[in-house]
Amino acid sequence: MADTAAKREIHGVGTEESPQKVKRAKADNENGGGGVGNDPESENILSEFKTSSVLSDSAREKNIFIHGKLADREAVVILEKTPIREDSLDELFMGSKLSLEMRNDIYSTYRLQAPPQLNEIKATVVCPATEKHVKKYQRQESFLVEETGEDYQSITLPYIQKQSFSVQWVHNILEKKAEAEKIVYEDPEPEVGFVLLPDFKWDQKQVDDLYLIAIARQRDIRSLRDLTAEHLPLLQNIFQRGKEAILQRYKLPASKLRVYLHYQPSYYHLHVHFTKLGYEAPGCGVERAHLLADVIQNLQSDSRFYKSRTLYFPLRADDGLLGRFREAGRL
Repeated sequence: MADTAAKREIHGVGTEESPQKVKRAKADNENGGGGVGNDPESENILSEFKTSSVLSDSAREKNIFIHGKLADREAVVILEKTPIREDSLDELFMGSKLSLEMRNDIYSTYRLQAPPQLNEIKATVVCPATEKHVKKYQRQESFLVEETGEDYQSITLPYIQKQSFSVQWVHNILEKKAEAEKIVYEDPEPEVGFVLLPDFKWDQKQVDDLYLIAIARQRDIRSLRDLTAEHLPLLQNIFQRGKEAILQRYKLPASKLRVYLHYQPSYYHLHVHFTKLGYEAPGCGVERAHLLADVIQNLQSDSRFYKSRTLYFPLRADDGLLGRFREAGRL
């Protein structure tokens, strides 16, 4: 929805193929494939980027979202400062140049110029970018929507079906046509299986901001609304195996993980988020995140819990679904 077409942008060069998404930016997906350059390490594709406008930026999060054109195609470029890692502090202090800006009693401020290898900016390219991508990253006002089970059937589901949001990039991952080298764990079983891999927002250099996504192999589950008790084996498998894989690979116990689903999701294929507790990942707030443990318990108590439950979620001002709720007099 706002996000809903969003996909996982896929790192560096846009590989999107669909009008929807963005989420793994890594290429945005939205996609899976396409790209402006065959080898993003061998050439600077951004040298041809022409800026049209800044969609949004955050001094606190050290990122900026830019709309423009790349080789005459619409594109969105996301620039964000990479985290300072503890294991690089000695090199940072020894190899940096300092310029004094101010000194007052015990306080001093300097402009620090770090060695190139410690002064990186992560660049995510979404190309070709659709209007939905541009709106997704544009700073906008949000509204909290109240959706009953009836609202979902009469308003949300028809909207989703009409938009035909592409999840080809998800299929590419499941079929190992893309991002196969990133897979942390996979269960090949068609009914309860899934693939676990890092989300594009995580640089994988430190576990403090760990962020992985588990993508279900079943392709007919769009969101929380489709889940019933028959999906409990799948959800329990993702919950248990995902935690075990993270413990084995990253030495993080379950007690330090936040495991949840989004509603509305960024893309309509069942996926579960695994983040380190304490890391304020986008969308982890109570108005959008549903803990997987709670989802499992709710379905154990009522097989059709999410078919009838009233759910709340935020939508941005320009989101088409928000317009549908307004037209129906539900906002």
